[in-house]
Amino acid sequence: MKYIAILLFSLLILSACQSLNEGINDNPNDITIDAIQAQSFLTGAQLGNIQVQVGHLQRISALWTRQLIGFQSSYRSIDQYNITTAETNSTWNRAYHSSLSQLRVIQEKAIDNPQLTAIAQIIEAHTIGTMATLFGDVPYSEAATEGIAEPNFDGQLAVFNELLSLLDLAIQSLDALETELLIREDIYFEGNVQKWTETAWTLKARYHLQMGDYAMAYEAAQKGISDPANSLLFQPIDDNNTDNKNLFWQLAAGSRAGDIGNLKDEEASYLLQMLSDTASISRVHGKTREASRLAYYIIFDNDANANQGVASAIQAMPMVTFGENALILAETGARSQSFEVGLGHLNEWRSYLNSGEAFTILDPGLELVYLGLDEDDFEEDGLENPDGVDPLTALLREIIEERYVSGFGTYMPFNDARRLRDAEPELAVDFPLSVSGADCFPQRFLYSAREIDANNNAPTDPGLCSKTAVNQ
Repeated sequence: MKYIAILLFSLLILSACQSLNEGINDNPNDITIDAIQAQSFLTGAQLGNIQVQVGHLQRISALWTRQLIGFQSSYRSIDQYNITTAETNSTWNRAYHSSLSQLRVIQEKAIDNPQLTAIAQIIEAHTIGTMATLFGDVPYSEAATEGIAEPNFDGQLAVFNELLSLLDLAIQSLDALETELLIREDIYFEGNVQKWTETAWTLKARYHLQMGDYAMAYEAAQKGISDPANSLLFQPIDDNNTDNKNLFWQLAAGSRAGDIGNLKDEEASYLLQMLSDTASISRVHGKTREASRLAYYIIFDNDANANQGVASAIQAMPMVTFGENALILAETGARSQSFEVGLGHLNEWRSYLNSGEAFTILDPGLELVYLGLDEDDFEEDGLENPDGVDPLTALLREIIEERYVSGFGTYMPFNDARRLRDAEPELAVDFPLSVSGADCFPQRFLYSAREIDANNNAPTDPGLCSKTAVNQ
């Protein structure tokens, strides 16, 4: 008994010591993922997505479609199609690490919050859809998956089909909601269910269009963004933090000043020349007067505060918009329904342009006219058919040209160029290559150098001239 008493006393002392020292080596600042609410991951994922949609690669696509000009330094070299795999590192990181990985955490943690889960799914479809659009085959089915450090690359068409299914799932969840929550961490829409649902439908329309399924694209766009106020934008903040400002403005305000823009001395981009009433390639006529939009689109390369239009400090930047949806309706309506349907949708968009609400009016004295177009305008020798092509071709050519102009600041012009320049050259905007005699118009971006180095499953990069599956 004596020995038992001693043993019990020793155990009590040991237990007391363990209790006093329990957690002594824990770091109170080391917060685990399990301790963080699902919605707290949303803002970071959205910020990452913004950089994918309107950041460095979007500007490069605008160089290659002659909407911007690289005046000096790296942007001048890239303008001449001299690009390395290092240029896509930051976008690849933003897409997979800043965005997708956080969106997957949300979906794992928010199983009891179908609204938040659906929002994460729509952003995932937006981010990865853009990556597949720009690169072709990309990691998806195994990306951001626990235990898989080197994901396989999935085919572009397979990725699009998976994303279309994901968007369907998100739409079904949003349609079934009985209560709509305010989500303050959602810096896009604060959880607004109608806006997120319409965004999902427009993304479906975008991907169907890129895949050449015009009937499905038209069907989806009919449920897409129905009002300019529902457009998905990056809205800069009017504060003292320069990091919160329009990304074009940031370039001219920082170390990139003088590197990129669309007007310098007598050199104007192809886009600006189209909007000028004096250039040989002008699209201006009696029913279309572009002086006001021309002023809005000018980006001064070395004076940030001189930019009062599309590149002003707090000007919103487009990502998925009412304008894109309207012009998908116009093109796919003309292709899959009838000439009259396509023209009707085009005129709806022109009516909105004519209202003066589509972009900031910098000078009320500048002309802004977008009158409705008639069938006669597309007949031989009509306003929109000087070379006597068939009326449907003339209409589609005008719609694609409007997509080129209205899509400034998005990937729309680059996607259309790759989709049409070889397959339907009679419709494509005939901007020149930046290098005479170049091997090709760029068909894709190069894979990230970091991904190639770190992932043994990464394929050999096929190069700029290799068409992606949707554009074969």
